[in-house]
Amino acid sequence: MAYKRADRVNALLQRELGMIISEELRDPRIAFATVTGVEITSDLRTAKVHVSVLGDEEQVKSTITALNEARPYLRHEIGERTELRYVPDLTFVSDQTAERAARISTLLREAREREGRS
Repeated sequence: MAYKRADRVNALLQRELGMIISEELRDPRIAFATVTGVEITSDLRTAKVHVSVLGDEEQVKSTITALNEARPYLRHEIGERTELRYVPDLTFVSDQTAERAARISTLLREAREREGRS
């Protein structure tokens, strides 16, 4: 399978947004956030940004809200830092992959322990 332009743009956006969010945004509502992935549409006009947030459910919600409110600033910065002809519209969503993986790991460990006692 060929390496598509969308894949390169995804990687570029993930790297740049990760840097901007971690180093430049000074919103106190943003907890420890990590950009874990970007999914851009084939026309390169819309991007869904997956963000993993370290904290409880309230911190996750406030972080996603703050990031969505910071979209104009983030789009401007992406436009300044990249040579993209069109900066995609950004939508931030919570990435629950790490929490799900930890939960599955816990369930598997508990199942092994129960089976070992039988």
